[in-house]
Amino acid sequence: MNTTTTQILDSTGVNRRIERIAFQIFEDNPDASEVIIAGIAGRGSELASLIAKSLEKISPLKAILVEVKINKHEPLSESITVSMDPTQFADKPVVLVDDVLNSGKTLIYGIKPFLDAQVHKLRMAVLIDRDHKRYPIKPDFVGFTLSTTLQEHVEVVLEPGKEGVFLS
Repeated sequence: MNTTTTQILDSTGVNRRIERIAFQIFEDNPDASEVIIAGIAGRGSELASLIAKSLEKISPLKAILVEVKINKHEPLSESITVSMDPTQFADKPVVLVDDVLNSGKTLIYGIKPFLDAQVHKLRMAVLIDRDHKRYPIKPDFVGFTLSTTLQEHVEVVLEPGKEGVFLS
């Protein structure tokens, strides 16, 4: 089987989309002084960090980074944890971030820690939306929508200077 890899976004494209997501978050929170950027552990957390840096560069908002740890393959097999006391989410806007939205399973289970916290509002941001949803998830902020087959694999690289999105 011949596997080819196609670059969908280069470093400039990835960074431009991260900045656009940051602007959208700023526009969505005109009266807030801070916003919680919660990244799904792994590349979701890396992306959340980049969004937070961009948000603080382009706005007066303070971005509070939180990591959400979840078993992506079997989310009910262990507790979903966050790196911050959930009581600190009360009355604050939260943006849950992941790199790629495929079926929606990770994001739908990832919202669980925020449901009991009485957050001001909960939004979702993804760099790539593959649109293969099996769960009722619609991200509020999307960097790029990519039509793929279920057999194709999307890889997001966020290493500084080597950023890119690849399809194989």
